[in-house]
Amino acid sequence: MLQSQALDILKAGRNVYLTGSAGSGKTHTLREYIAHLRHRGVVVGMTASTGIAATHLGGVTIHSWSGIGIKEWLSDQDIDLLVQKEYLWKRFDTTKVLIIDEVSMLSPDFFDSLDRLCRTMKQTSTPFGGMQIVLSGDFFQLPPIVRGSSRIEFISASNAWRVGDFRTCYLEEQHRQKDESLERILNEMREGNVSEKARKLLMSRRNAVHSDGIAPTRLYTHNKDVDAQNEQELEKLPGKEYEYEMQTHGKANVVQSLVKGILAPEHLKLKKDAVVMFVKNNFEAGYVNGTLGVVEGFENNLPLVRTFSGDSIEVYPEEWTVEENDKVIAKAEQLPLRLAWAITVHKSQGMSLDAALIDLSQSFVPGQGYVALSRLRTLEGLVLRGLNDMALAVNRDVLHLDQRLRAESCKWEKVIVRFGREEMEQMHCTFIEKCGGTNDEKEIIKNKERGAEELTKKVPTVEQTRALVEQGLSLEEIAKGRGMTVTTIVSHLEKLQKLGSAIDLSRFKPKVIDLKKIQKAFVATKGEKLAPVHRKLKGAYTYEELRVARLFF
Repeated sequence: MLQSQALDILKAGRNVYLTGSAGSGKTHTLREYIAHLRHRGVVVGMTASTGIAATHLGGVTIHSWSGIGIKEWLSDQDIDLLVQKEYLWKRFDTTKVLIIDEVSMLSPDFFDSLDRLCRTMKQTSTPFGGMQIVLSGDFFQLPPIVRGSSRIEFISASNAWRVGDFRTCYLEEQHRQKDESLERILNEMREGNVSEKARKLLMSRRNAVHSDGIAPTRLYTHNKDVDAQNEQELEKLPGKEYEYEMQTHGKANVVQSLVKGILAPEHLKLKKDAVVMFVKNNFEAGYVNGTLGVVEGFENNLPLVRTFSGDSIEVYPEEWTVEENDKVIAKAEQLPLRLAWAITVHKSQGMSLDAALIDLSQSFVPGQGYVALSRLRTLEGLVLRGLNDMALAVNRDVLHLDQRLRAESCKWEKVIVRFGREEMEQMHCTFIEKCGGTNDEKEIIKNKERGAEELTKKVPTVEQTRALVEQGLSLEEIAKGRGMTVTTIVSHLEKLQKLGSAIDLSRFKPKVIDLKKIQKAFVATKGEKLAPVHRKLKGAYTYEELRVARLFF
């Protein structure tokens, strides 16, 4: 199914399960639909099963949005307590459309509990309280971990799935993978029949070396390998080691569950130049769950982290809490960081990587290999350390389910082509009216303009720098206008260039004689590091001047 066809079904107000292979445009389609609703004044809840996935939509986790928290199953008493929370009741009352991304990570019990909670909050027996429910995900991704059980169950096994009358929209276009060889391997894995040619292609990347000097992200199947790699890399760094212990308060059993449910480590060790990942959302501070960066120093024993987008953030402890009857019954306090030279395949879901070093020699569940490989944009970005048969396997139940979902998607494709454009648009308008929104073009334009104004306040920091560059300002003027250092602004230019952004930097280009000297020094030192070049040129140029010159090599 095409994205445009899926959008037609979404706009008609039907409950939808949006699926497709990694990179097929699921998140893009959701964003398009969210914009459509917002421009018409319809309140939409934007959620996902994980924090990283939620940030892709600018939302929160479904656990946080719903108030369910870390529980998988709600008793009648649990639901009664949640209904008494006024802020939750208002949230459910105003929300007309609820979007949940990465649903492969949700259990059937959780989905059934969410359905029961929605009905109670909305005071109706209609599934999900009459809200339009939009699910997105891919069951070939890793399934939820069912505690105390080896069972693998997706939300398709829930009662809520059966009564929700979901239209399956299976997207067939491919937007992440940039070469046919990787796409072909992934498709063969989804069909449960990996050819010998595909295996040879994968093995050709065994211990490959990147000529461009990119340090690939390491993905491992086991936590112990991730921990060992991170500890090893930390040990290599010189300088003082800073340690941070998690502080906890509350009921022991609830605290234990809380600590297991968050990504912040109980014992955190950091050094200058350590690669880290933020594990909590704090939009005001400038980071979200999944933001990567490097520790550039410490002030008052607290780390300063320079993110990959060039921002410098002072990191303070954050709190994670569990509430009951509006009272905090468990609390954990820790820096919202973890070491990130390596991460597990499980935690990589939702990421897109230019390069990754992947060890699949100890894959222990079907789907791990697919998740890891589908993070990559090209096969050339893969450095393979090992591979076993399990790495290329996918769950047989998922194969059968996928065939059924494809058939259902084809059915709905045939249904929507029976409707003319005028009839389809009338269905779209009717749903907006049902949600209390507007179809008035003047109001829609006003909402778009209002949304654009709000977005300017939330434009990514590098894009704000780009806008000032395009105004013709100097580096010093841009830095002053943004309240940043010139070093940070140069980092933004490097980021924009790496992203392939069309931006004219020619006015920052050094004089020809200076550029030649600097380039010659970089060639002589055989790398991109600044310190050796700075020494080679005996400090004749500042680090900022060297970085600016490097943009033009």
